Amino acid sequence: MKKVAITGNIGSGKSWVCELWKQRFGIPVYSSDDAAKRMYFLPDVRRQICERFGGVFYVSENELNRKFISAMIFSDETAQRDLEGILYPALFIDFERWMARQNAPYVLFESALVFEKRLERRFDAVVMVTASETIRLRRAMSRDHCDETAIRARMSKQWPEEGKRLLSDYVIWHENDDEDETLKEQIQRLHIIFR
Repeated sequence: MKKVAITGNIGSGKSWVCELWKQRFGIPVYSSDDAAKRMYFLPDVRRQICERFGGVFYVSENELNRKFISAMIFSDETAQRDLEGILYPALFIDFERWMARQNAPYVLFESALVFEKRLERRFDAVVMVTASETIRLRRAMSRDHCDETAIRARMSKQWPEEGKRLLSDYVIWHENDDEDETLKEQIQRLHIIFR
């Protein structure tokens, strides 16, 4: 079974593209963001996190200290690498187990940080979803109820679009927020290639 990574910077519309792909062709989508949230609460992962960062990482048995985590990730690269060193192995074990339960010619792995985290070698292909900066900014501000400054700060943590486009095997342009025919055609062309 082929593994296809779907990536894109904030506001690119990659989640919508994945949902449309799933609806139209029945291709399973593994959301790395959703899975990572679950990984924090696996007993072995929790133990390693508490050993490295202390109990301050968790507010309660089933709630993360999101303020602490956000501040740490943005201010301490060593701590961020240590956290990823705990989370990513668990995430990919989970992904492989999930993949073994699927019945499809290929699966999609949705992640904004494929290139930033050097994950591209784990996949048969990487598809980047992109749109103009103006559209990405508008989408992210609307979705996250943030101002432009906050979104631009998050954008600055991601690799530039141009570099990601050059490294990707395929690029999907998603300029319209509607389910337009151009987007459907792009997905269909890639579906034919991957199946």
